[in-house]
Amino acid sequence: MKLTVFNGSPRGKRSNTKILLEHFLNGFMTTDRNIYEIFYLNRLRNSDKFVKSFQEAERVLMAFPLYTDAMPAMVKTFVESLEPLCGREGNLDIGFIVQSGFPEAIHSRYVERYLEKLTRRLGCRYTGTVIKGGVEGIQVQPAWMTRKLFKYFYQLGKTFGETGKFDEQIMLKLAKPERYSKFVLLAYKLLDKIGLTKFYWNKMLKENNAYEKRFAKPYAR
Repeated sequence: MKLTVFNGSPRGKRSNTKILLEHFLNGFMTTDRNIYEIFYLNRLRNSDKFVKSFQEAERVLMAFPLYTDAMPAMVKTFVESLEPLCGREGNLDIGFIVQSGFPEAIHSRYVERYLEKLTRRLGCRYTGTVIKGGVEGIQVQPAWMTRKLFKYFYQLGKTFGETGKFDEQIMLKLAKPERYSKFVLLAYKLLDKIGLTKFYWNKMLKENNAYEKRFAKPYAR
């Protein structure tokens, strides 16, 4: 099986999307006959190359982070460049991986519906959408905190490499929690009051020299 992969993260090779794909593809490659090619959409200068790769692919996997309940602009640009392929006969199988910093899977359900609709418009066969929340901190988390996550993605890739389908049971496990319980939300509010929930984000703001502007409202009237 030949798999064409599109990484739609603006961070490209420094992204959490890349880390998840690495484990997925390690599992995918346990089957000797499988091969893959990966493209980074943050290098989008001339979309013709990416469209040609999509057009010539046998199976496509598109992975990206959730941005404002949808997708990064570069992913949208790429999707729109595929318009000439709509309704083409013999189109391919296409599946998606959507990861986000939000712990709850429900945040990604709207873009999941869009991706299924997009696949139908292209005339492709929909493999499904893998949703995983709570991903933002995986680059700084110790190994024991990410071991299960990476194992799931490895197993997901292995099954995909053998069957051409996502394992539904693994997809369900990755998507948990769909929503936080009332108890968890209450606990989160308490942690937020003492500042524990802001530690990582404050660190990111400081690294990008934006900490002093964290309460800015440039569009407020």
